[in-house]
Amino acid sequence: MNHTTLHVLCLTTAVTLLTACAGNNSASNVVAPGKAKSPTLQSLDAGAALLQSRPPIDALNAYLDGFHFYNGHPDVQMEAHHYCSVLNEEVIQCVIYDGNRKDAKLMGVEYIISEPLFGTLPAAEKALWHSHVHEVKSGQLVAPGIPETAEHALMEKLVHTYGKTWHTWHTDLNKRLPLGVPQLMMGFTADGQADPDMVAERDQRMGIDSAEKKQARIDIVAPPIAPGADAWRQGTVIQIIDPTATAHQH
Repeated sequence: MNHTTLHVLCLTTAVTLLTACAGNNSASNVVAPGKAKSPTLQSLDAGAALLQSRPPIDALNAYLDGFHFYNGHPDVQMEAHHYCSVLNEEVIQCVIYDGNRKDAKLMGVEYIISEPLFGTLPAAEKALWHSHVHEVKSGQLVAPGIPETAEHALMEKLVHTYGKTWHTWHTDLNKRLPLGVPQLMMGFTADGQADPDMVAERDQRMGIDSAEKKQARIDIVAPPIAPGADAWRQGTVIQIIDPTATAHQH
């Protein structure tokens, strides 16, 4: 069985098991202001769910859970629930929520591309992207609900990818509405960067063990990080200055 076939099987398994085996154990960080749904709105909601097709939403069939931090502020960290659509072997697109329950708030988006595609980017663009090597090798990035063999195969693919992430609703800072401007997020690149209490709380809630996953992924070869990625490590920090001073506090 070649790697491409294995990856397809892995993602097919994720599609089958996502709804049944993962989710509904991580509450949203905030309650949005507003009145409860009226009977009329509930009826409209139910009717839309029954009658309207949602091909782009239905394609969000892979669930990843990991951690981000604000570019330039590695001490401000949060958990991020990714619901992803695999466009092809080179491109994955994800919507990011602050929980995995029905009332989860849409925090942002992440685009994930292969190393070959990353290599084609201009230098200035590369500085916006982060590597996934440590996220995979540390066991911090997980795909809840799928068999270990399928998750392992998926991680073998993701270790060679790069992500660009923007958060638009900063519920980690207790923002009850999507205030301010988008913020560029990054991923961890070494042990000791992620708050161990944050990781431990996630592990306990989801019934997983990041340390065990790290051990199980020893055989995944860590590729060298492509030049230009994780630019913050070399002192190049790109961030949007928020004129409202609501998106980030430091």
